[in-house]
Amino acid sequence: MANQDGRRKPSGYFPVPVKSMGDLLLRERLVSPEQLKNATEQAQRTGRHLSDTLDTLGYVDGSQLVDFLSRQYQVPSIDLSQVDIAEDVVRLVPREVCERHELLPVALHRSTLVVAIVDPGNYHAIDDLKFLTGLNIEVVVAGSEEVARARERFYGQQDQLALLDDMNEQIEFLQEEDDDDADELARSSEEAPVVRLVNLVLVDAIRRGASDIHIESYEKMFRVRYRMDGVLHEMMRPPMKLRSAMVSRVKIMSQLDIAERRLPQDGRIKLKLADGKEVDFRVSVLPTLFGEKIVLRLLDKSNLQLDMTKLGFDADELEKFQHAIHQPFGMVLVTGPTGSGKTTTLYSALSELNKVSENLSTAEDPVEFNLEGINQVQMNESIGLSFASVLRSFLRQDPDIILVGEIRDFETAEIGIKAALTGHLVLSTLHTNDAPSTISRLLNMGVEPFMVTASLNLIAAQRLVRRVCKECAEPFAYEKEGCMTGGMSEDQYGEWSGGMRKGIGCRICGETGYKGRVALYEILPITDALKDAVLQGYSATEIKRLAVSEGMQTLRMSGLRKMGQGVTSLEEVLRVTRADN
Repeated sequence: MANQDGRRKPSGYFPVPVKSMGDLLLRERLVSPEQLKNATEQAQRTGRHLSDTLDTLGYVDGSQLVDFLSRQYQVPSIDLSQVDIAEDVVRLVPREVCERHELLPVALHRSTLVVAIVDPGNYHAIDDLKFLTGLNIEVVVAGSEEVARARERFYGQQDQLALLDDMNEQIEFLQEEDDDDADELARSSEEAPVVRLVNLVLVDAIRRGASDIHIESYEKMFRVRYRMDGVLHEMMRPPMKLRSAMVSRVKIMSQLDIAERRLPQDGRIKLKLADGKEVDFRVSVLPTLFGEKIVLRLLDKSNLQLDMTKLGFDADELEKFQHAIHQPFGMVLVTGPTGSGKTTTLYSALSELNKVSENLSTAEDPVEFNLEGINQVQMNESIGLSFASVLRSFLRQDPDIILVGEIRDFETAEIGIKAALTGHLVLSTLHTNDAPSTISRLLNMGVEPFMVTASLNLIAAQRLVRRVCKECAEPFAYEKEGCMTGGMSEDQYGEWSGGMRKGIGCRICGETGYKGRVALYEILPITDALKDAVLQGYSATEIKRLAVSEGMQTLRMSGLRKMGQGVTSLEEVLRVTRADN
């Protein structure tokens, strides 16, 4: 039997009217329209379930609401505090799915999975579960807080540690480490369970396409998070007694000093997988209040995108950028915060410029990927190998194209600009919020305005937004008011609303609705009008207004355009870009 929206009702349901929880509560006069409106608005603001919000506000008691839903949908209620759920049942449904739909698998009877759910009227969730597990679904109703507590209890360690082939039994043999005994830490870090756990974390991060791994120590918690498509997700909470051994294992793999726990350390791990694929991890260890935090940056060359046409440039932006990098001399700056894809953009430019007839040299900190045919130098401040000193050496090496990893000070900026003025093409990065403010940053460093205008060819600011998952994307027209508040004009909304899309969540994207990332670009060619403005002392805001009047597309507008093309979502654009003044 099908619902009004054409979806089949999950097994275990009796024919009841398909109404929202709010509609049912209004019909039974358990809440007033004003109360329902207030609770709905607060639930949307806080991200909590409506039933939980109604209970918090005191409009409807939690247990009363569970009994009411049980009667309305003719399904039993359950007390999850009295239930012990088998590990194999928990493994059937990923934690992300449970959190998304406010539910918990409870028991498995042959081909039927019993699921506790907060809203029995959420047929979409039940259909998704049926598709995900291939089982018939029977539902029971439970309160929102009760489901959340039980989910934390049963998913806290099992969903990740279960992958270690009965590792829990082996963990029990580990002894509590003495934090002051480096030899004991070294021995513990070589125990099979610890080695397997660290290997699992590294390989699992590669498999999931993570860009970073965070191993974090707190007073009463030890957790591992992955950054996937720019957003951190908690993946596991290993036992606290493994904390020191895991940290020491990573430090040994990175060839760092495990006895030094007071100072930051940096290292590198090279991992070779069974299929022959090699992945590098850049390791950073930082002492914190309750132990050392480790962040590993994954450097997977197979994921490096060197095709400039696939980075996210619009056609006119790409034309401007390529024109600038093919000039015989001058400077091209790529700006943005850490993790915004600046290195990928510059490596793509170098790949296009890399010819036998050209001498290319780079000064990087660190060298993330080895590029054939390019002379790459790793910075080492401890021995005086800085950007400025390497840049001076480059100028004695007959260079054609120079890449400076980052302009951090006046000395580096001055040498780079002089190189750009004496017949070399210089590519570099700067940490600024947008393209126009880059000019102010250089001036604040002490560079003379006439040198800035004479050397700069182009400034490109960029950000990364998550792509809407292609597998589960559906047409979705955002509200006109929200789009216009974000900076879209009425004409643009009329033109783009038909192309907007949103991911509903699937296995491919881990139920997030997003898979992969794309860059937003703000391209600022240094025109004669802009040079005059800089020499006259215009502020960054005034330069931005002038640039926009000359056709520059801001980061926000670049994001809104990609949203209109169905590439990303409004939420992503608002998350990573600032409103235009």
